[in-house]
Amino acid sequence: MDMRYKYVSILTIAGSDSGGGAGIQADIKTFSALGCYGTSAITTVTVQNTVGVSAVHSIPSEIVQGQVIAVLEDIQPSAIKIGIIPEAAQVHAISEILSIYPKIPVILDPVMVSTSGFQLIENDAIKVLQRELFPLSHLVTPNIDEAEILAAIKIHTIDDMIQAARSILQTGCKAVLIKGGHMKGPDLYDVYLDQNGTEKTFRSMAIQTPNTHGTGCTLSAAIAAFIALGHDLTESIQRAKSFVQEAISAGADVKTGNGKGPLNHFHKAQDLIKKALE
Repeated sequence: MDMRYKYVSILTIAGSDSGGGAGIQADIKTFSALGCYGTSAITTVTVQNTVGVSAVHSIPSEIVQGQVIAVLEDIQPSAIKIGIIPEAAQVHAISEILSIYPKIPVILDPVMVSTSGFQLIENDAIKVLQRELFPLSHLVTPNIDEAEILAAIKIHTIDDMIQAARSILQTGCKAVLIKGGHMKGPDLYDVYLDQNGTEKTFRSMAIQTPNTHGTGCTLSAAIAAFIALGHDLTESIQRAKSFVQEAISAGADVKTGNGKGPLNHFHKAQDLIKKALE
């Protein structure tokens, strides 16, 4: 009998970026570049480009839930990445389904406000997100601005990041990675804490370029990809950070639009990885 295979698949639940640099588009590019098969459930459609976001349109929660069910029941992804969920009704719908699949690792990037300052999530959805989806998440990856909202503190230092991560851990998620890319300085620091008491700081060098749109989406998608490929969480974070650093560097001198351009996700693209069916 001939050997049969399957692709390593991942589901992203996130919003669509018409400019192609962030959201669903960045996630699918990242999964593909790392050799994984990307599937998606779109939560919102944004009107945006490299300059900023001008409008958003949420998808009905039953349609969002239907997309998630369709992928989980048929393709059975090895990891799930979650981005923007703008409405509380969507959070309810997604958490209802994901609670049935506790063994699939969930990487939650709690997108709240665009880089240009456009609010992407309703205020009441934030509390519901923390209450219903954080406890189902293996890793939550807020940036500084999002961590300040979630932990209700101001963040100026690495110690502040650690304090915020401890506060966010109390929501029941298994681990937190606070991304320090919005802090100024020649070096960037991300802080990791988990429920086992592990504390780790990741350092990287800042690259001088405006082409950083979608960096957070790409990082969380890359973490999900490396987990799907069989690496543990901290190793996946380190590999994902290296991927993002190289993607920023590879696209640093390219002009796409008149604002913050995208990363070069395909700087070291792989063929889709096949694994033998069990």
